[in-house]
Amino acid sequence: MKEITLQQIGTIYSPFEAKEDCPRQSIYSTDTEGTVELFEEYAVGLKDIESFSHIILLYEFDRAEEVVLIRKPFLDDEPHGIFASRHPCRPNGIALSIVRLVKRDGNVLHVEGIDVLNETPLIDIKPYSPRFDCFSEATYGWLESTNWREKSNGRE
Repeated sequence: MKEITLQQIGTIYSPFEAKEDCPRQSIYSTDTEGTVELFEEYAVGLKDIESFSHIILLYEFDRAEEVVLIRKPFLDDEPHGIFASRHPCRPNGIALSIVRLVKRDGNVLHVEGIDVLNETPLIDIKPYSPRFDCFSEATYGWLESTNWREKSNGRE
């Protein structure tokens, strides 16, 4: 098995200090503001980022707990495989969020729709493109038959 090494390129800041306060998906925090601060050596890579309305943040679930490969997700009472869910307790602990880019201030990005714990290690940023990232034929999988448990932060 090949070992893969990733480096933190910055830090994500949000108002969420505890897992219990953090929304489960960015759809539940559309107005919540946060910042993404890249380390100075990566700031040049932000050239033209402000031309996009949304960006994809890839980050580490650095406070996730024990990895369990089959578990009950928050939207269902039936257990599912970890790769058929978005649960944070994953073998590599890599997460993604799509957020609205409000503005850029040098190496700091101001965003809305943040659903990340404060001081989360940032791994990468990609621009969100409706042409490439939206598939109208996509299916909901097992989510199709669940009772959506929607509350202000998507928690039960």
